[in-house]
Amino acid sequence: MSANKTAFITGINGQDGSYLTELLLGKGYKVVGLVRRLSVPESQTSRLEEAGVYPHDRLVLEYGDLTDESSLMRILTKYKVDEIYNLAAQSHVRVSFDAPQYTADAIARGTLNLLEAMKGCCPTARMYQAGSSEMFGNSIDADGFQRETTPMHPVSPYGCAKLYAYNICRTYRESYGLFISNGILFNHESPRRGGTFVTNKIVKGALDIYKFEANSLDLGNLQATRDWGHAKDYVRAMWMMLQHDKPDDFVCATGVSHSVGDVVDFVFNALGLVRAQHVGCDPRYFRPNELNDLKGDCSKLKRVLGWEPDINFKQLMQEMIDVEKMRRKIK
Repeated sequence: MSANKTAFITGINGQDGSYLTELLLGKGYKVVGLVRRLSVPESQTSRLEEAGVYPHDRLVLEYGDLTDESSLMRILTKYKVDEIYNLAAQSHVRVSFDAPQYTADAIARGTLNLLEAMKGCCPTARMYQAGSSEMFGNSIDADGFQRETTPMHPVSPYGCAKLYAYNICRTYRESYGLFISNGILFNHESPRRGGTFVTNKIVKGALDIYKFEANSLDLGNLQATRDWGHAKDYVRAMWMMLQHDKPDDFVCATGVSHSVGDVVDFVFNALGLVRAQHVGCDPRYFRPNELNDLKGDCSKLKRVLGWEPDINFKQLMQEMIDVEKMRRKIK
């Protein structure tokens, strides 16, 4: 148990934030979450409620925004936090081409605001920064993997913003002696993944067809390959990074990649559907600059921190199908 520790989580009602909140509350933490004031407040707690952790006597939600440094300073001062997990972002890569300035504000400037607030209000705290495999772009090592030493050449506004955040965190760590660890996380999914992300889009779309509520599912690049893990495994890696005796940067991945087409095949086969009869390719869903292959080498994370993923690709996809069927009361 980690009794008497207080953690601050930005993006607390996202997929990762909800799983991380579960993990930390289970370890005895007090958790403070940053939420934006919305006209539909119920959406701020939907994933936390699904996780069964809201309301909770050790969970507090505070209004604020990463683009408003004063709100960050107020919260960090008020709660004297021990650990900071910066998970908030405009996290959809395709959308980052349509809203590049907002993406940069939320990720790049937002991270800088948080670093300044940390430096001024709680310099002894430990911070986790959510990096992304999108920072690599199409840069890949000779063996087909990406690792901490692989050059980074992002090919989207999202990836560029994440790379700025990654580098500014390293700069503050080295310049001010702050404990800041970057997690370079490859794609991670779960039943709590947003419906516009491709794995959940495929699951939901296939079930629409299964229930005769739709006849087709249009997707983008079916040949693109990704290294897909489970968010539950990856938030455990985040926590482990902040328990280490020194800050560092770590790739978190499974080391196994699958194509978008593989995801379609698994889901459609699980539901007894024929892919060729229903799945189309729509140019609207292609990115202006495609990222073709992502596959991570997490040997450093395994060697230094002893992390291992518990859930493989097939188990992940089957869980997403089963939970969505349960939500829709499909037997």
